[in-house]
Order: sequence, then C-alpha cells, then structure tokens
Amino acid sequence: MSNIRTQSIEPRRAAYAELERRFGEKNASRYQEAVYRAQPEENFHYRPFWDPSREIYDRTYSVLQLTDPYDYTDPRQLYYATFVAKRAEEYENFAKNLKFIEDRNLTSRLADHWKTVIQDLYLPMRHWEGACQLIAINGGRFAWGHTISQVLSLSAFDRLGNAQAHSMIGLTVSGGTTEALDQAKENWLDTEALQPLRKYTEEALIEQDWGAGVIAVDVVDAQLFPLMHTYVEDMALSEGATVMSLLNQHFTNWYADQQKWLNPLLKAWVNDETHGADNAKALGEMVSKYLDGATAAVTPIAEKFDEILPEKGAADFLKQNTEALTKRYSDLGIPL
Repeated sequence: MSNIRTQSIEPRRAAYAELERRFGEKNASRYQEAVYRAQPEENFHYRPFWDPSREIYDRTYSVLQLTDPYDYTDPRQLYYATFVAKRAEEYENFAKNLKFIEDRNLTSRLADHWKTVIQDLYLPMRHWEGACQLIAINGGRFAWGHTISQVLSLSAFDRLGNAQAHSMIGLTVSGGTTEALDQAKENWLDTEALQPLRKYTEEALIEQDWGAGVIAVDVVDAQLFPLMHTYVEDMALSEGATVMSLLNQHFTNWYADQQKWLNPLLKAWVNDETHGADNAKALGEMVSKYLDGATAAVTPIAEKFDEILPEKGAADFLKQNTEALTKRYSDLGIPL
C-alpha cells in the first residue's frame, strides 16, 4: 500500500517580467498584475485622422505630466474585479434602502418642502452625473499610464451609477412611473436656478485637456456634494426627516471614496521630480479658470435651498465650503 504525499512545486517566476524589473523577484499583488504597463507605449499602427499630430496613445493629450505615470497608484488598490464586487454590494444596499422607503410609502409622508427638494434639485442632478461620466471617459481614454486611466474609467462607471441612483429615486417617489424623471428633465432645461450649472456642464464637456476636465468636475463636486448631501442631511435630521438621510447615504459615501484616488493624483502631479513645478502652475491655472464659474453655478442651487427650506443657511454653508476648497488645493501644493 503506497502512501499519498503532497509535493510542493515552486513556480519558475514570481511575477511578470515588468513587475520583476520594477519590484524585484517577489510575488505581485493582483492589483499590480492588472495595471502596471497595461497600456501600449510603442509600435502603434497609425495616427488618428482627427489629430494626426499625435499617436493613438500620447502623453501630450494633457499638459499635466508624470516622469513615470506608474509612480501613481490607486490607494484603494481597485481593479475591475474588486471594483465590481465592491460596487455591487454598495448598490445592493442602496436598493434595499429604496425598497424600505417604497414599501412604507415614506416619501409621501415627507413635508412638502422636502418633496420639492427631491423633485426640483435632487433628480435633475442625474444630468450632471451623466456629463461627468463622459468627462471621466475622456480621461480614461486619453490619460497616459494605465494606473491613471483606470481610476478615471472606474470613476466613469461610478458616475453612470450615480445617475442611475438618481433615476431610481425618481422611480420610487413617482410610484414606478417616469413622471418625476420627466419633470426633472424639464427642470434641468428650464429652471432658472439650474441654468448656470447646465451652462457650466456643457462648457466642461468640450474641454480638450483631459486633466483640465478632471479639475472642472472636481471644483463643482467639492461644492455641490457637501451642499446637496451633508448640509441637506443635517437640516433633514433636525426636522426628523430621516428618509432624506437614507437617500443621501450612498452619495456621501461615494464622494468620500472619490477623494481617495483624486487627492493622491493631484499630489503626484505637484510632487513629480521633473514636471512638478510646471504641473503645479498648470493646475493653478486650471483651478483659476473653473473655480469662479463652478461657484457661480452652485450658488443659485444654495439660494434655492434657502428659498425652499424653512431654515436658512445653505448660502452661508456654501461660502464656508468654498473657502475650505481653496485651502484644500493650497494644502496639496496648487498655487491659487
């Protein structure tokens, strides 16, 4: 009778050659295997007809440069498989919250001013999210270095998910019909308070430099998300309107997650050994170009909150938050 024994077989290599050259002969993480040098860098077949001065993949699609783009990595260490698993769980939780609200018909029990906030200000933001998706896709396509293009591509998925989340809220408040979403589109097109943001959105969509597009979105997000969700949630909870907290939770958590990859990217640009000074100057110019317009776009929304809600304070909150935004950029090394 023979004994059954296990035999350990050592792999000939611990990682791909590119990872061994960068990190040495040691086991690589799944994230490293998925992202490092995944983007083609040479031997392109042809130049694009729409811009024959550049290659299909080219560093010069943005003035923002990194000596080695793979010096930047996503601190979350997300790649497609882990991203999908994480987001599936988050959206499942969001759907459960909506089911809880719908089964108990909780939105119909809200005070009229909260119903107006949802219809006139929350639901139209699906159009802002849709535009942000396109801007992020543009960055994902034209960024140089897969660690950068991947975070932008995943962000584009997120923005589409946020737009769908707004749509799900609309379907919930209108009993499964598209009535609330149809009205939200009309509000986006016609409501006076939303027209500055709509104009800003269309201008951001045609920004040629994908890096500037990232900044154009961030200067709005950094003012809009705290106003729409942090401020509004505080006001709602003070009135006992806990339904608003359930609706806000997803967006508050998502924005915090967005900053986890964006701030390190801004730092990487500013601190680059070769291009850092030029990047800092360019980022300062980008922020200066878009910040005033972003604030002008969000201010009417804050004023609309003060018009709708019994307690006033949205405009003051926005002013304080805008000051915090300029400090954030300064702390990151971006001159303003």
